[in-house]
Amino acid sequence: MNFQPEIEFQPRDVIKKFQEEKLREDLQYLNAHSRFYQNLFQKEKIDIQKIKTLEDLQHIPVTTKEDLQLHNEDFFCVERNKIADYITTSGTLSDPTTFAMTQHDLDRLAYNEAISFAGAGGKAGEVYQLMTTIDKRFMAGLAYFMGVIKMGASVIRVGNGIPELQWDTIRRMKPDAIICVPSFILKIIQYAEKNGIDYRKSSIKKAVCIGENLRNQDFSLNLLGSKIKEKWDIDLYSTYASTEMGTSFCECEAGRGGHHHPELIICELLDENNNVVPEGEIGELTVTTLGVEGMPLLRFKTGDIARFHYEPCSCGRTTMRISPIIGRKNQMIKLKGTTLYPATIFDVLDNVDYVENYVVEVSSNEIGTDSVTVVVGCQNPEEEEVTKDLKDRFRAKLRVAPDIRFDSIDNIRKINFPEAKRKPVKFIDKRK
Repeated sequence: MNFQPEIEFQPRDVIKKFQEEKLREDLQYLNAHSRFYQNLFQKEKIDIQKIKTLEDLQHIPVTTKEDLQLHNEDFFCVERNKIADYITTSGTLSDPTTFAMTQHDLDRLAYNEAISFAGAGGKAGEVYQLMTTIDKRFMAGLAYFMGVIKMGASVIRVGNGIPELQWDTIRRMKPDAIICVPSFILKIIQYAEKNGIDYRKSSIKKAVCIGENLRNQDFSLNLLGSKIKEKWDIDLYSTYASTEMGTSFCECEAGRGGHHHPELIICELLDENNNVVPEGEIGELTVTTLGVEGMPLLRFKTGDIARFHYEPCSCGRTTMRISPIIGRKNQMIKLKGTTLYPATIFDVLDNVDYVENYVVEVSSNEIGTDSVTVVVGCQNPEEEEVTKDLKDRFRAKLRVAPDIRFDSIDNIRKINFPEAKRKPVKFIDKRK
């Protein structure tokens, strides 16, 4: 199978016409099988025959996370006996939503990851060590597992955490690459340094990273990416995805943004009024899935703020590339007149050696504006000295500084890794 799809190397107008044909097929399928979209088309008096171009999508209302929660099973397009796998969203900002996937959808998911890995220089015969969970109703771990195999490579399912087991596996099986959350790379480096493991001479040549940004908006490595690279000179590839999309955006070897797969998904960036933003501006990523059988979505608002880049990539692809995610729309913070997202606060803290762990709390103060407190875990901190240093770092990077509070490393670890959550909790929003 070709894991370098020809459509990704075509001119923009060819890609657009290709997507419009796929869109018309998608609308016919939704109209025939989705109770939610049948009701929406009827209520809004939408004639799907008139939706012929990508621009025509703007005549259709958006779908929100609240819609998915309130009408979850109305989105199912197949009978239960056709469902092969049940998956839930992580519930980062709300209650988890159930997704039903058919065997066709699982095959599509594997194909998506195979072309993503191939775009990141992957090839048959490589060995990937999977440092994310494949259980707990988690789509990503399953997708990586299937995609690596579909590409003709091998996978070692170690799961998340346990640095000792990660290094034992690397020593025994000599994988070429790891798949993990980038901040965990710093943890296994720290473990290696404490235990005399010469990690720089290991078999690992690259890391495919999920869940956290590695790059700034100009595609240079951010503080987290730079810190990893300074310690361990391996190739770093950033990916972005969500359960609802059933599709990922993975960097190629140029490292200039995650490549769009036009055969799998239509993407828009919308402003506060659900209008498409001008090219080059930031907006909320809104997606229409293509070729999904179990639970396709039409104009679904992801909550993620990003920018699209359209100039051709040095890898030869002409597809749109998505910027590092700027933040989650519902997590935007206004601190002392400055607009921030939690990721920018994380970037500062991830570059401080003495900070073992942390959690960022935002609440509303007595005058109705945002108040931000960073709860920090350090080994024997000189609190006054550390507070001054951290505030200086924040002001240098963000122009404003949050409040600093200290807690034990163990207490913060319990907040970061609650049993019921699949993703680390580093941000707590207490605003009303």
